[in-house]
This record gives sequence, structure tokens and C-alpha cells, in this order.
Amino acid sequence: MATKHATDLEWWQTRRFVVAMALLAAVPLLWPDIPPLVDLPGHMGRYRVQLDLYRYPWLTDWYDFKWSLIGNLGIDILVQIFAPVLGLELTVKLIVMAIPPLIVVGLLWIAREVHGRIPATALFALPLAYCFPFQFGFVNFMLSMALALPMFAFWLRLGRLGKFRLRAALFVPLSCALWICHTFGWGVLGVLAFSAEMVREHDRAKETVEHRFNPVTSAGLKRWAIAWFRGGLHCLPLALPMLLMVAWRSGQHVTGQTADWFNWQAKFAWLTMMLRDRWISFDVGSGALLGLILCQSFRDPNIEYSRNLGLSTLFLVAVFVLLPRIVFGSAYADMRLAPFMVAIALIAIRPRPLPGDARWLALKHPGLDDRRLKAMLAANRRRTMQWFATFGLVFVIARTAGTTVSYVLFDQVYDRQLKALDHIPQGARLISFVGQNCVADWKMTRLEHMPALALERKEAYTNDQWSMAGAQLLTTKYAPARPFAHDPSQITTLTQCPREYWRPIDRSLARFPRAAFDYVWLINPPPYDPKYTEDLTPIWRDGISAVFKVNHVDVAPVTKNGDFPLPPRGKTPLY
Repeated sequence: MATKHATDLEWWQTRRFVVAMALLAAVPLLWPDIPPLVDLPGHMGRYRVQLDLYRYPWLTDWYDFKWSLIGNLGIDILVQIFAPVLGLELTVKLIVMAIPPLIVVGLLWIAREVHGRIPATALFALPLAYCFPFQFGFVNFMLSMALALPMFAFWLRLGRLGKFRLRAALFVPLSCALWICHTFGWGVLGVLAFSAEMVREHDRAKETVEHRFNPVTSAGLKRWAIAWFRGGLHCLPLALPMLLMVAWRSGQHVTGQTADWFNWQAKFAWLTMMLRDRWISFDVGSGALLGLILCQSFRDPNIEYSRNLGLSTLFLVAVFVLLPRIVFGSAYADMRLAPFMVAIALIAIRPRPLPGDARWLALKHPGLDDRRLKAMLAANRRRTMQWFATFGLVFVIARTAGTTVSYVLFDQVYDRQLKALDHIPQGARLISFVGQNCVADWKMTRLEHMPALALERKEAYTNDQWSMAGAQLLTTKYAPARPFAHDPSQITTLTQCPREYWRPIDRSLARFPRAAFDYVWLINPPPYDPKYTEDLTPIWRDGISAVFKVNHVDVAPVTKNGDFPLPPRGKTPLY
């Protein structure tokens, strides 16, 4: 009987297809040495500090790094384990490469558990593995989501098999590990699991309550009240990280505001940017196609929504609406949820046979009996789903090809800009200025945190590290560099941008404390007045990018035994 069921599967419902889609999802990341994600180089600089803070003594003079239990440590912990063996850059690349395949497997596994078989429409959700939050380089968040989706599928499977005690025992440590990876993934897992348990408990309570209450409204309210309570009890194994959250956010040195509530303009923009990468027409058109499929599914009598995932989608929509843009100082909180909200909605869609089809066939073929009508209906539905699957596969391949080409082009830019590091010695005190427009280009340059690769490869000081106590483990403490000590001092523009902390390029070049730095790295800067670099010696140039040596600061030489003494210090002038 199992063999018959296996042979009855369509090509998009087989395990081979799932494996193929997972492998295809990793293709865009094969070529680049460093995944071209906006924030990732900045994180890599922090990883270098956590690995080698005490190996290079000057790092302790610039940065403070202390391990603590916070909900944002996913890749940090994996780097600590694997980088000493594989090297930092290879470790980061392999971890990041694993994120899209995990998302693909998670989405298809959830669809399999909920529907019994993978619906053809689920293929349209797969390109969201390369969503805008991934392109932005929110890697701990993305890793947590890549783990949360398979965890939810596993939760559903254990519930379907009735193994509730085993599930409770397993998900206590799993939920804690997911929270440590990133708080957001744990929160999404809780929302998905609670909605699934509510539907299951609602169906269990349906018959018993209906016999006690004659009015339909009373029975319905009673069933949902019972489902709410019992669903919460089932989700208690996921609740332990709440204590970890309280301990984390009540720490003495935790900073960061929560602000910008109900910014409807931004929320609508996030929906249009779900697949933002390089080409605005391609990316917005792809997102519009997903929206069209979701809208059409409400009108098409051949399609229905799973009650399980439908309720999950409604819960995620509510969270998306209520989330502010900034949570605990971390921006784009609501933006991160948007693509996964849409992905769950897409995999909630499934085909259904309706009497309307049968009546249409009966009118067209009045001589057919019910058995043959049902066979024709099944064949018609199968052809429709095959078209959906074929179109979905074309969509996946097209998006994957586009992302691959985009990443190759970004990698070429990286290779060209990183030649500057050949002219910067190890342990240098480096200040960098990266050109930016007041309104960011759609493709984004992916260069905003490229200076951190000087920290990662050369153990140099860079002014692009985030420094927010409680949000991450690293803070900057190099006082002479102020007010150019940390992010966003590396971002510079042609003129002062409204509502931004970025400085114009002329002001940055004129006012940075020369005594605190050895070198200046300009990365695609906007046009600037050459008089502000007259006291600097150019040592490398490629187009408008350049490296200058600060004349009055001497760089300490490398000794024969390989030790690198601390670079000389100077007093910081006041501006």
C-alpha cells in the first residue's frame, strides 16, 4: 500500500524534488568568496574580534568583547566552534549557504505535514528564501527562521503522530537553542505552533460543546475558548525562553529604544520589497506575482486555504501590523516578518474539488455517470496543478538565475574594492568613508560594512562596528576616535540627509581626528573638495576609491618573530 502511495505522487511531491530544490537554493552563494549581504562584513569583523581578541593585543585597546546570554548569538556560536578548524571566511560562507536550503526544506515539509502532499502552489514560496532581510545581512535572524520552519514541521509531525510527551521533552531545549540563535525565530515558532494547536483543539472540542449549547454562536465561542486554553497548555514547552528574555532585557547595560509604531507607509514598502535584490522591475514584478496568486486563491473555487496555516497567516499578519519598525534599538523589525508571512500564506493554499466543476461537466457531457464525471474532474484538477507546478518551477529557476547573476556582479565589485587591503598593514588604525545616497538605490551597494573586512583580514581598527550594549557582544572603546568610532560614522553622503546621522563627505574628511588614525579608506565616495585630503598621502586608487596615509602618524613595523606592537597613539584634536 505504501508503494502504491509513493508511485501516486506527482513530480513536485517527491523527496527527490525537495532535495533538488534545496540544492538549487544554495547555487547563488557558490561563487562569491564573501556572500554579498549588506551587514555581513560587519559581522565578520566582530567574529574576528571574538576569535582573536587576546591574540593581537591592540584589539583589546580598541574593542570590548564579553560573552553573555542574549537572544542573538546564532552564527557567533557556530563561528566559535568551526572557525578554528575551517577558517573564518569559509565557516561564515558555509553557514550562510545553509540558510536558503533550510528555508526551502522547512516550507515544503510544513506543506507536506499540513496537506498530506505538497501542493503545487507551494513552489512559489521558495524564492522567498532570498528575501530582503537575507539581502540585508540579518544573518542571525535568518538562521533562526531557517531553523524555526523545520522545527514547526517537526512539531506538526509529532502532534500528528500523537507523541505529545516526546514533543514536550524535545522542544524545551530546542526552543531555548532557537531563542539563543535569535529571539525572532523563537517568537515566530511560538505563533505558528499556537495557531496549529488552536485549530486542532477546536476540532476536538467541536462535538462535545455542540451537544451542550444549542445556539451556534455560543457553541462556537465555547469551542474557541477551549481551543485557546488547551493550545496554550500544549505550547508551554516553548515558554522557557521568556525567562531568558526577561533576564536579558533587564540587564544594567542594555540600551536601545522601541519606536516608530504603525508606520503604514513603511509596512506597505516592505511588502513591495520582499524580493528586493538588484533589478527593481524584476523584483517588484516577482512580488506582485505572489500577491496575485494570493488574491486569486480567494476567488478561485478550485482552491482553498488550510485552516491550520490560514490561522497561522492571520496571526502573523496581526504581529506584522502591531510590530514597530524599531525594537530594542534594532531597526526593520516588522520588515523581517513580511516575507515569511507571505510564504506561510502561499503554502496554505491547496486545490479542492467543488460541485460547481461537476455541474459544469454534467452539462457539457450529459450522458456520463457520476464515476466518469469524477474521473474527468480529477484529471482536470491534475492538469491545472501540473500547470501551476510547471509555472512555479519556472519562477523558482528564474529567481535563482537572477540572484546568481546579481551575486557574481557584486563579487566582482568586492574583489576590486578589496585590493585596497594590500596597501594597509596589519594592525593599522583605519578610518573609512563609504559613499551613500540619501535615498538608497534599489540594489544597494553592499559596501556599507566593507571596511570591517580590514578588521577581519588585517586586524585593523575600523569605524563601522555597531556599538550598542546589550544588543550584541562587542562594543568599541577607542576614545581617541570619537566621534568617528563606530557605525554609522563610515557612511558619508554628498549633502546632509534629512533624518539621518550620516555626515557629508567634506565634513567627514575635514573633521575626523587625524592623530587617532593611520590610514583613510574611501570606498565609492561622493564628490569631495580635494583640499580636505591635501595633508594625506595617496597610496592606492581605483576609480574614485582610494587609500590615503595620514602623514603625521607612523605605523609600527612588523618584527622578525611575527609580533605586531601596538600602533603609536596621539591626542585627539577637538573639532
